[in-house]
Amino acid sequence: MRKTLEIGGIVAAFVLVAFGIAAIVMGASGRNTVNSNLAEQKIVGTPDMTPAGIKAEVAKSGLNVATSTVPTCSVANKPVEDGATARCFAQYMKIHALEATGGQLYSQMPHYATANGKGTNVEAEALKAGGKPVNNPAREVWIQETALSTALNTSYMASQTALFGIVVGIALLLAGFGFGILAVGGALRNRDSALARLQVHGRTDSTPATV
Repeated sequence: MRKTLEIGGIVAAFVLVAFGIAAIVMGASGRNTVNSNLAEQKIVGTPDMTPAGIKAEVAKSGLNVATSTVPTCSVANKPVEDGATARCFAQYMKIHALEATGGQLYSQMPHYATANGKGTNVEAEALKAGGKPVNNPAREVWIQETALSTALNTSYMASQTALFGIVVGIALLLAGFGFGILAVGGALRNRDSALARLQVHGRTDSTPATV
């Protein structure tokens, strides 16, 4: 029985080590893929993408600084080449989108453009091009900004998931090495194991003292 358990321990150790190596390799490959794809886009932060710089831009645009969520990171004049900088860039993009729409979200903006710039949801009041109402350009800006910021946030999530895979791989490696050491070291064959010592100690304590 002990021999079977020892073999099982060795097999479990090999399996854990194999899965750990695979998880680390896949996680590292995933992070490299995310980083290389981001670098190919050649995205560089604008000069105002600092906490102080964006606060000034928010105040200048007329938005409420107190209610605007200002990022704590900085990506000004820096290339977006990893998940962290991608997420930072996306946070600033949201503020830029709000500046372009006057603080309105997509669902709050009128559907059509008007001559006075306020927009409308009534087709008869909208500007016409070729006999058709013109869509509100601010909504188009919001769509484009949101699409890119969503892609950047997805890159951040992918990068973090890959990092989690690496951490899990390291944990599996450590567990595998532990199983291997116990099995190869003959812990199951050692009669003076921790359990045996506890049993002996319990019997000794229960034996009445003799005079």
